[in-house]
Amino acid sequence: MLLSAIVSFIYKDGITLNLFLAGVSVLVLGVVFMLLSLKHKKEMNKREGYIVVTFGWIIMALSGAFPYMFTGAIPNFTNAFFETISGYTTTGATILTDIEILPKGILFWRSLTHWIGGMGIIVLAIAILPLLGIGGMELFAAEAPGPSADKLHPRITDTAKRLWLIYFGYTAAETILLNVAGMSFFDAINHSMCTLSTGGFSTKNASLAHYNGQPIIQYIVILFMFLAGTNFVLSYFAFKGKIQKILQDEEFKLYFKFIIVFTVISALIIYFRADVSASSIDHPMVFGEAESAFRHALFQVLSVITTTGFITADFTMWTPFLVVFFFGLMFLGGSAGSTSGGVKVVRHLLMIKNGFLEFKRTLHPNAIVPVRYNKRAVSGDIVFNILAFFILYMLSFIIGALGFSMMEIDFRSSIGLAASSLGNVGPALGDFGPVNSYATLPSTGKLWCAFLMLLGRLELFTVLILFTPFFWRNR
Repeated sequence: MLLSAIVSFIYKDGITLNLFLAGVSVLVLGVVFMLLSLKHKKEMNKREGYIVVTFGWIIMALSGAFPYMFTGAIPNFTNAFFETISGYTTTGATILTDIEILPKGILFWRSLTHWIGGMGIIVLAIAILPLLGIGGMELFAAEAPGPSADKLHPRITDTAKRLWLIYFGYTAAETILLNVAGMSFFDAINHSMCTLSTGGFSTKNASLAHYNGQPIIQYIVILFMFLAGTNFVLSYFAFKGKIQKILQDEEFKLYFKFIIVFTVISALIIYFRADVSASSIDHPMVFGEAESAFRHALFQVLSVITTTGFITADFTMWTPFLVVFFFGLMFLGGSAGSTSGGVKVVRHLLMIKNGFLEFKRTLHPNAIVPVRYNKRAVSGDIVFNILAFFILYMLSFIIGALGFSMMEIDFRSSIGLAASSLGNVGPALGDFGPVNSYATLPSTGKLWCAFLMLLGRLELFTVLILFTPFFWRNR
C-alpha cells in the first residue's frame, strides 16, 4: 500500500495521503496483533497451518480493501472486499465499470494484489517467518496441496526465494518488452504483474482488446501467459540448462498439446464461422483474417486455460459451439506449481490414465497395474486424493451454481459465475461475460463469489477441511 502511495505521488493523482493512511492503518493493526501474540508458542502443526492459511487470506482481503475505502474509489465495503479478494485470488473479476478514470495509485494497487496473490501470500511469508522463529513447511503444504511435491531446494525458505526470483524476473522481462512494443511504462508494469499472476485486471476498459491494432503486444502477453501457466519448477530447470527434464515432463507435454489442439479448433471455427470483428470490442483488425483468427483463438485459449482472464474479443459472441467450448476450458486449469487456478492439467492426466487402466484391471482383475507419471509409479493415495478432489470440485461447482440461481440469476449466468469464480478465471457467461463487470451482482452474490474464489484458490481441501467436525476435535 505504501508502494502504491509512492506511485500515486509520482503521478500526482491526488490520493497519495489516502493511500499512505491506508498503509499505516494496516501496519498499526499488524503490529498490535503481533505484540498480542508474542508470548504464544511458535511451533505449528499441519492443522494450525490450514487455519493460518485460510484466515490469513481472509484477513489480507479485508485489510486489502482499505485503499479502495480510504480513497473513495470503491466506497461500498462489499464491493471493495470483492475487488480485493478477486485480486488476491487472481480471479480478475471486477465490479468497476469505468477503470480508466481511476487514479494511478489505485490501478497499481489492483495489479499489486494480483502479483502478491499469484505466487501466494503465504509462500512470500515463508521467506520471512523463519526470521521470527516459525517454520514454514506446514504453510507451504496448505498453500500448495496439489499432487506435485517438487521442491527446488531441501529448505522450504530457499524454495520460496527461488520461486520469487523467477517470478520477479519474468515480470521485469515482460514489462521491458511491452514498453518497447509501444505500451506506456505504467501500463506495461501493471499488465506484466497481472499476466504472471494469471490474474486479468487491466488498466484499460477493453482489457487487451485495447491493443487489437498492435498484435505484437498481444503476442508478448501470450508468451508470458504460457510461461505463467507452466510449473515454475520447470522454469528453474530451464535456467539451470536442464532442458531434457522439461521435454520429458508429461504434464508440460499435455499442457502444450492441449493449447495447440484447442487453438487450431478455435481458429478454424473463428475463421470460417465466427464474426471476429463484431466481437472485437470496436478495435480494428490488422494483417489478414487468418492471422486475426489465429491470434484471437490462441489468446483466448491461453487466457482461459491459464485462468488469466484477459480478453481480446467477446468469445460469447462467437458460435454456440465455442461458447460451450470455452466454458469447458474453465475446468481445465494450467500446470501444478503455476500461478493458474482450475483443476490443473496433471490431475486430468492422472484421472485419464487411471480411467484407461480400469479397462485393463477389468480384463485382468489379479494384475497389479499402477498409474505411472514421468516413468514413476503413482501411489494409490495420490490417485484417490485426485479423484476426491475432482468430485469435490464438481460438487462445489453445482452447489455454487445453485447458490446463484437462488438469487434469481438465470441459468447461463449462474453456471458461468460458479465455474469462473471456482476456477479463478474472471470472465463468465451471460450477464457477466467477458465484456461485462460484476457490478450488477447482488451483495450476497458477490460474497458467494468471494467464497468460491477463495475455495478455488486454496484448492478446496484447505478451506473445506475447516467445515468438518473432526478437524476441531481434540486429538
